[in-house]
Amino acid sequence: MDKIISKDGTSIAFDRTGKGSALVLVDGAFCYRGYGVTPELVPLLSDFFTVYSYDRRGRGESSDIEPYSINNEVEDLKKIIEQTGEEPFICGFSSGAALLIQGIEKGIKVKKIALFEPPYVAVSPDDKVPPDDAEMKLTNFVRQGKRGEAVKYFLTNVMGMSGIAVFLFKQFGKSLWEKNESVANTLSYDVAVMGNYSVPKKITASINVPTIVIGGENSPRNLRKAVEAVAQSIPQSHIKLLKGQNHSVPMKMLAPCLIDFFGNNSE
Repeated sequence: MDKIISKDGTSIAFDRTGKGSALVLVDGAFCYRGYGVTPELVPLLSDFFTVYSYDRRGRGESSDIEPYSINNEVEDLKKIIEQTGEEPFICGFSSGAALLIQGIEKGIKVKKIALFEPPYVAVSPDDKVPPDDAEMKLTNFVRQGKRGEAVKYFLTNVMGMSGIAVFLFKQFGKSLWEKNESVANTLSYDVAVMGNYSVPKKITASINVPTIVIGGENSPRNLRKAVEAVAQSIPQSHIKLLKGQNHSVPMKMLAPCLIDFFGNNSE
């Protein structure tokens, strides 16, 4: 594990694993180097790429400095990119994909990008979106020491899980629930990154690198619509729907898709 100091003084922990061209992974909500996507995916990619995985601010072994701003998160990503010494490949997951899109608007340089189900759920006028005050409510829960309530609120009111599903998760996935609570302070950050949950078409239309937008064939309809809308708005992009998969896709199903895309010089 290494650490870099971001522009505002925040310490960002990261790992460098493998060999080959640089590939940076940007996690979504809840996830960090020790939990979620990264621990499973890095070993599957490290024979093909030098993989840079990092703890987004406020998670894992990274520190945090308030107040939060998207610009500061983008500066964190820029610092990680500096460590690669090249224009890397980057893969963003869920809200991490949205953060990557924000980063491209703010000048980060990349060779190719992969976006896994960026949750821009406001694709059609009648689409249901999270409450306008979700960011504030999540912040207040954490300030009141109610991390469990913040996790529950995010899963139900932001992600759309049923109350019963969340109850069962808490009862039978205690260790995972505790990991989620450990990063509850960052859930408002993910909401901030998503803005009004509509595709930022002025930004995506300006992305001029080869892009793959990946989704699960069995993911909720709003996420599949988002995958399609994002891909349609990026000039050099195409869609890959993983057969029989959803938002919780196994990494052994996702890794070959990334290896093929980033390893193919013709795209």
